[in-house]
Amino acid sequence: MSLKTKKELRNLFIYQVYTRNHNQSGTFNEFINDLDRIKNLGVDMVYLLPIHKIGQKNKKGNLGCPYSIQDYYSINPEYGTLDDFKNLINEIHNRGMKLMIDVVYNHTSRDSELLNNHPEYFYLNELGEFANKVGDWWDITDLDFTNDIGLWGYLIGALEHWTKIGVDGFRWDVASLLPLEFLEEAEERVHDINPDVIFLSESVHGEFVRYMRGLGYKALSESEIYQVFDMAYDYDTHPFFKGFIDGKLPLKRYLEELLKQEEIYPDNYVKMRNLENHDFGRFAMMVKNDQNMINNWTSLVFFSKGSTMIYAGQEFCDNNLPNLFDIDKVNWDGVNISKLITKLSIITKDKIFSHGSYDIFITNKDVFYGEYKMNNKRIVGVFNLGLDIGDININVKDGTYTNIINNDEIVIRKSQLKLSKEPIIFWVKE
Repeated sequence: MSLKTKKELRNLFIYQVYTRNHNQSGTFNEFINDLDRIKNLGVDMVYLLPIHKIGQKNKKGNLGCPYSIQDYYSINPEYGTLDDFKNLINEIHNRGMKLMIDVVYNHTSRDSELLNNHPEYFYLNELGEFANKVGDWWDITDLDFTNDIGLWGYLIGALEHWTKIGVDGFRWDVASLLPLEFLEEAEERVHDINPDVIFLSESVHGEFVRYMRGLGYKALSESEIYQVFDMAYDYDTHPFFKGFIDGKLPLKRYLEELLKQEEIYPDNYVKMRNLENHDFGRFAMMVKNDQNMINNWTSLVFFSKGSTMIYAGQEFCDNNLPNLFDIDKVNWDGVNISKLITKLSIITKDKIFSHGSYDIFITNKDVFYGEYKMNNKRIVGVFNLGLDIGDININVKDGTYTNIINNDEIVIRKSQLKLSKEPIIFWVKE
């Protein structure tokens, strides 16, 4: 964890957007029309999937994958012009939000400007061919950070370019596969321009780290990632989350992994919590559109220690995960949970969520029960993730409390709380 990382980033609410499929035209200019609605959700930072020109050689689908980049200094003409992008940044800033863009530095497209002009920057397989280390990424070819230091300056120069234009943060694709020394230099040079730029790591699952190392390649652990990045994806716990959702693991295993993060990461660690993103299926589909499950899990993600991200359309319980390689628009006609999200975003802006001491209590039911403490205040969250019935033991003085999500009364008798299908958050005075 960067020593400069501020705990206030735990209050950050990020909204992920795939410009191509967000609106009818798939352009920056039309996206501006949606900024007021996004701001009203409580969003602090808009995160755009890659904005650059997409390679056409060996492309996936009809339009190609946005993570197969042809030119790091370019704007995808599907989305508009550089001036359109600058205007979007201004409109986002004018609403008090920030903008994050994707950084894809593990690989380029097979017809990239970089490959055409600097083939010496690229990885070669045992046959001396341009290739990638992961077999199913056939539309890209990997960069080699060990062969020519000129690559470092070129890539960091692109970061400096976008920072000077006004970009406020970078989400680094498969950051675990990049050299730590390169990341450290990139962070230093970007922060020389704007010390408030946020670095978010898409650090990979631990199993993938082991896999890459087993093949003889370097892969950064989460502890190494935190030496540079302000925030990291929650992929270390994701297999346990998915295991519970799929009925293969008990909730206890997921909660134990969440608690472990409190032990192994620095005091100012920030995890980016999310239920879905462009790589994984829509959460509503995972729980068969059960609205009580959706509401409880959504509330838990906001309540959990760390920042929160939703993927555009999640606020309408969209069942369709937009195809990365073709026109496949977000469905805005589903069940609207925007009011819940807005309420949660307000609740979790309190300083107790960024600076309070945090604990999770494991019960004998499929229930998340946790709390924050700070000074003489406590805030308690109870989320019925398995829609269980009955009571749970709770370490709160007997009495009547207010669920600040919906203003319902919460009654505790003999240290017992009756479970509800509604998510519960309430304040306790010490």
